[in-house]
Amino acid sequence: MLPKLIYITQGATPGDHLRHLEKAVVAGVPFVQLRLKDYSPPVVLDTAQQAAKICQQHGVMLAINDFPEIAMAVGAEAVHVGLEDQSVKSVRELLPTAIIGGTANTIEHIRQRASEGVDYIGLGPFRLTSTKKKLSPVLGLEGYKHLLSIMQQEGITLPVYGIGGIEAADIKPLLEAGLHGVAISGAITHSADPQTIIHLIKTPNHVEHSR
Repeated sequence: MLPKLIYITQGATPGDHLRHLEKAVVAGVPFVQLRLKDYSPPVVLDTAQQAAKICQQHGVMLAINDFPEIAMAVGAEAVHVGLEDQSVKSVRELLPTAIIGGTANTIEHIRQRASEGVDYIGLGPFRLTSTKKKLSPVLGLEGYKHLLSIMQQEGITLPVYGIGGIEAADIKPLLEAGLHGVAISGAITHSADPQTIIHLIKTPNHVEHSR
């Protein structure tokens, strides 16, 4: 199964992303997404190579946001694609055994992602966040419950991660609502004690990725 927690990197520079990534994996995050927007492919490749080394040292899964060619070059286990990124089909053709995640905001997006054959969905945003420049409508807890209910009715069983401005206090109600897990950025990046947040998710019933 996929881990219940994804840490999404952030920072003012690629170096910041790497420092925050290392902090997260040392604290015990099992799955990291390197998200470098507005950088050239050579910069992303260099940063991804360093990120891959850190993740390998700690036995942590690494996803690259977009840039499937770079994911392949550094041996990342996963690729995450936004709604305006490359098609899932093209990523799957390049990386047939990789885990592919896809962004969604509406039930139409969820249906699209299911038909495309993604391995998980990043559904959000939960609330307003400064991490993304182009923000879709905020879902909130009730929005997640509504969309998960429709998924259940339609037999869509993809793992869904909540994403967007999630804080420690949000984790329990979001998981109780039926989400597979949560994708967190700022709450871990800016925490003096990220282990506390990770502990909220790593329950005794937590099953690590075994693909």
